[in-house]
Amino acid sequence: MEEHVTHSLVVSGRKQLVLQGVLRVDSFDEAEINLETNLGVLSLKGEGLHITQLSLETGSLTAEGYFTSFQYMESKSKGKGKGLLSKILK
Repeated sequence: MEEHVTHSLVVSGRKQLVLQGVLRVDSFDEAEINLETNLGVLSLKGEGLHITQLSLETGSLTAEGYFTSFQYMESKSKGKGKGLLSKILK
C-alpha cells in the first residue's frame, strides 16, 4: 500500500505524538501503546496515554499523555537469531 510508505514520528513536549506509517495497533492502555509500523514493531511507554485519532487507511495515529520511551523492535520474521526463551523451550 502506498499510504504506508512514509514513516515519521513527531513528539511535542513529551505530551503529544503524531505518527505516520501505522499498519496495526496491537494493544494499548494508559501505560503502553504497542503497534506495528512499516519500519517494525513500536512500543510507546508513558503515563496517562490515550489515542486521540487513528486512521489505518492513511496510516496515521495521534496520541496524548506523558511519553517516557519509544522502542522499535524488529519483527520476528526479520530477526536473524532466536530469542533466549525459544532456545530454552526447544
